[in-house]
Amino acid sequence: PPASPPFAFESRELLPVEQAGTSGVSWRPGCPVPLADLRLVTMSHWGFDRKVATGRLVVHKDAVPAVHGAFERLFAVGFPIRRMRPIEAYRGDDYASIEDDNTSAFNCRPRVGSPGEYSQHSFGQAVDLNPLENPYVDARGRTSHPRSVTYLDRSRERPGMILPGGPAVAAFDPVGWQWGGRWSSPTDLQRLSSSG
Repeated sequence: PPASPPFAFESRELLPVEQAGTSGVSWRPGCPVPLADLRLVTMSHWGFDRKVATGRLVVHKDAVPAVHGAFERLFAVGFPIRRMRPIEAYRGDDYASIEDDNTSAFNCRPRVGSPGEYSQHSFGQAVDLNPLENPYVDARGRTSHPRSVTYLDRSRERPGMILPGGPAVAAFDPVGWQWGGRWSSPTDLQRLSSSG
C-alpha cells in the first residue's frame, strides 16, 4: 500500500439542516430508526487515483464503532473506494448512487425482492461498498447495471473488488459485520452489514 497518512474519522449527530435534507428523501415517518439515532461519519479513504480523499456516510449511532474499525483497516491496506456520499446526493435513489459507483449506507427503503420488509440500510446497519465493482447478482446470475457486467467474473482481482479472503472481508469480519457475497442466491457482493 502507499505510504499512509493518519486515518481521520469523525462522527456527529445530523445538524437540523441535514435532518431537513434527509426528511422525505432517505428518511420518512415510519422508518425503523429516528433521525436522532443517525450519525454522519466523515473519514479518510484512498481513491482509485491512489490519493487520499474524504468521504461521508450516514449510519446508526450503534454502528459507528464498527464502521470506524472496518474503514480504518481498509485505509491501512490502501483499499480504494471510488466515492463516498450520503444517499441524499442522489435524492435517495439507490440505482443512481450505484451508477455513480458511490459507497453508501443509510437509506430507508424496502429490501430488494421483499417489498414488505425494510432493508438493513433502513436501520443504518449496512454499507454498499464500490457497488459497480461488487454488483448485486440476481438468481439468474445477472446484474441490472451494465458497467458491472464485467465484474460478474470474480476469477481475477481488480481494484475495489471484495473477494473471499480479501482485505474488505478481513476488515469487516473482526467487527462482526458479514459480507453479502457469502449468500448463495441472490448474491449481494457490495453489501457489508451487521446482520449478515
